[in-house]
Amino acid sequence: MHLEDQTTAAGAGISVAALGKFDIMFAGGIKAGTREAMTDTKARRRLFWILQTAGWLSYLAFNVVTYQISGGLTPSLLVSCVRDMLIGFVLTLGLRWPYRKVKIHDHSVLALARRAIVLSFLAANVAAGIMALFPPPSSSWDMQPSGLTLRSHLMWTISWMAVLILWSALYFGITFWQEWMIQKDRADKAKALAETAQLQMLRYRMSPHFLFNTLNSIRALITENKASAKTMITELSEYLRYSLVSKKYERVPLKDELESVRHYLTIQKMRYEDKLEVAVDVDPEAEDFPVPSFLLHPLAENAIKYGLSTSPLPLRIRVKAETSPGRLRIDVVNSGSWVEPAGLREDLVTVKGMDNVRRRLAEAYPGKHLFEVFKEEGSVRVRLTIEEGDGR
Repeated sequence: MHLEDQTTAAGAGISVAALGKFDIMFAGGIKAGTREAMTDTKARRRLFWILQTAGWLSYLAFNVVTYQISGGLTPSLLVSCVRDMLIGFVLTLGLRWPYRKVKIHDHSVLALARRAIVLSFLAANVAAGIMALFPPPSSSWDMQPSGLTLRSHLMWTISWMAVLILWSALYFGITFWQEWMIQKDRADKAKALAETAQLQMLRYRMSPHFLFNTLNSIRALITENKASAKTMITELSEYLRYSLVSKKYERVPLKDELESVRHYLTIQKMRYEDKLEVAVDVDPEAEDFPVPSFLLHPLAENAIKYGLSTSPLPLRIRVKAETSPGRLRIDVVNSGSWVEPAGLREDLVTVKGMDNVRRRLAEAYPGKHLFEVFKEEGSVRVRLTIEEGDGR
């Protein structure tokens, strides 16, 4: 085996260690930049090419310096360094193709390690074959046919396996960090939307219009039916307690969310009496399914407000929740007809509330939810479908 090949094998770990430090330092600098860049596919692809190019150039520079210190850099050794850098650059691009298909969070570290070892072994054999077919220009090669022996092939394979396994570890490590940043960014957005939802809910409940109508109804009931007045006060206090006391930003069992919706619908039922009919049908298996808090309130608000303006009396509202394996489906149905958003400009709170539901579902359950509106004969059905996954 030639001097360049022996030195490459001996210094591979040091070279790759330098490459790893460079990549991690560079990635740390990127982390100090905008978090949004990590969620952008083009930005992630650009980061890969920057790290890939800079990393292998640093690998080339380290080997050149190593050869210079160990005994002088000859033209033949310089060609060997460039050859090794190009081989590594191209082969790791080949490794990236199967690695990109791997979902990091769906595999254990051991499974990722097995994949990296197997693919690195195959790629290392390719690298060793290329080195045998394209040796550096050296007059000594012709005098040492041992360069094509099984022993030299094995040495090159082991050397390249060390390089490629460490490259794979860096690739998976940086990919995991990027995915973590995406999840963190998604969680932060979900928290912001949850806070917005709670503030909007408080605006619904604490608005003078809502309190005026509810308190007016209570005042009328005090003289007509004290028991009903007491019940209405209890429903109102429980409803507002959920708005004010429930934990911010967290998911709650569906039964807690529905209990708050029941308080709201009970208040409205006592106000409108025979003009409103309410039914809540919940599959017992669905009660413990976690959902973002304050998710259903805008749907109930919308059903009451616009159902009353478009439906023959009595307005019929039905809330239904059921589960199937790994999936929750919630229907909020009201009699009447659908009012297009363009016609809701006089009540931007409700419009924003519905938009907030859509955004919160998109943040909490990306790619694992549906928000559907069905305009049926004489009724409107809003359906939320949530699959078990990130949000659960």
